[in-house]
Amino acid sequence: MTAPRTLLGWGLVALLAAPAAAPAQDLLTVWRAAQERDRTLAVARAEHAASQAKREQAAALWRPNVMLGLGAGVGTSESHMNGAQFSAPGMGTSSGVNFATSVDAGLATRASVTAQQPLYNRGRDASRAQLELGADMGDTAWRAAQAELALRTAQRYFALAVAQEQLHVAERQMAAVKRSTTEAHDRFELGESPVTDTHEADAALAGVRAQVEAARLQVELKRQQLTDSTGLPALTARLPVSSAAPGETLQGWLDAAQAGNPQVRLAAQAVTMAEQDLRKRRAANGTTVDLVAQASLDRIDGHGDFGSANNRSRNGMIGVQVTIPLYDGGMSSAQASEGARLLDKAQAQLDQAREQVGEQVRAAWLGWQAGQARIAALEDGLKASAARLDATRLGREVGDRTLLDVLNAENDHARATLALAEARAEQVQNRLRLAALADRLDEVVLAEVNASLQPEQAAAPAAPAAPATVSAQQSQAAPAQAQRRRPGKQDRR
Repeated sequence: MTAPRTLLGWGLVALLAAPAAAPAQDLLTVWRAAQERDRTLAVARAEHAASQAKREQAAALWRPNVMLGLGAGVGTSESHMNGAQFSAPGMGTSSGVNFATSVDAGLATRASVTAQQPLYNRGRDASRAQLELGADMGDTAWRAAQAELALRTAQRYFALAVAQEQLHVAERQMAAVKRSTTEAHDRFELGESPVTDTHEADAALAGVRAQVEAARLQVELKRQQLTDSTGLPALTARLPVSSAAPGETLQGWLDAAQAGNPQVRLAAQAVTMAEQDLRKRRAANGTTVDLVAQASLDRIDGHGDFGSANNRSRNGMIGVQVTIPLYDGGMSSAQASEGARLLDKAQAQLDQAREQVGEQVRAAWLGWQAGQARIAALEDGLKASAARLDATRLGREVGDRTLLDVLNAENDHARATLALAEARAEQVQNRLRLAALADRLDEVVLAEVNASLQPEQAAAPAAPAAPATVSAQQSQAAPAQAQRRRPGKQDRR
């Protein structure tokens, strides 16, 4: 009766522990979906589009400005001229003539058109350079945002893959512990093991059940996080089985990062921006030359001291206007001094960015190098833990090992399996970090990583097979010196 009950229990455990079949998405599919859905990238996309308008602003700075002015209201006009000379056909010439006009509370209108074309203006030159630099910085920031999204997506993808592996390992561990628990209870009922074995097995089973629930929660949290950024429902991920070599030496990656890293480029562009700002501040008190054309018409109609009257004035001018500031109270020199200090700050930030990027490249490179050795060691450790588990289970059969020894071996094998999965995922991310630091993280690199993922149909490494439950007949056939003492009635209680 014991053996059929045990086999039935194992069958139920296997059915409960088997994960539901669901197609796994690859990294490229998730990345392409994230490009369309990720909120952080959407913000960066809008910022990039806004920055590109600065190129048109830079071009507009040297185009002519045309202004139309119109005005109407109530006005007054009065003019006096004394000692004028007057001449008219048939009237001769008169000297000492006085003229006077007067309009009180009349309708006054004014219209003017002014066109101005800058010819020489160092401040405008600096402003145009700043606007073009702003657009270039927008391009650099956009590339950095795309690389950050690729890293963020890969991190979330592999976090889900590791969480799934942790759940699978915990479920397999729970199935093994359930088998050991059933065996412990069966042996106790047969009087072949002490009651402490059943207590140890029950405690281990309760602990692993808690681990399974915690792992299941982590899977749901990681899946939801990835779904929020991609819009893909029911996501499942795959672990990598290998990691491609970086392809260059450490010095090669350092040189590539110093030349192409987006943060270094942004800092270098900020230095150029500060130089143009200083140039603009120094030019604030400089001479400017503009081509100017203007036409205006002023008119007022109404009644005045001499009856009904209207005055009309037309003016027109085209020529070159030169503006030479003479004194501004020291404002321009003070602003130039501030700009020089800001330039020093930008240069220091560039040096800081180069140093930080160099440290990040070294960390990623050394992390990859150490990761290779770690993976090799973990692979050996996983084989050793599997062999140890097999040996411990066999020793349990013949009485050389206790149930606690088996449970400890199960735990060690589960930890080794999970550690290897985490190391492989971290190794791939070190490779992606190197590419991002050198501004080389694109879909080609992601495709290489994608090719290293575990095939969809491949299952996770299975735990070593558990031995059959020891029946009463097997127990009697075991060597006498390996038999555990049978608990008495007091022990079973």
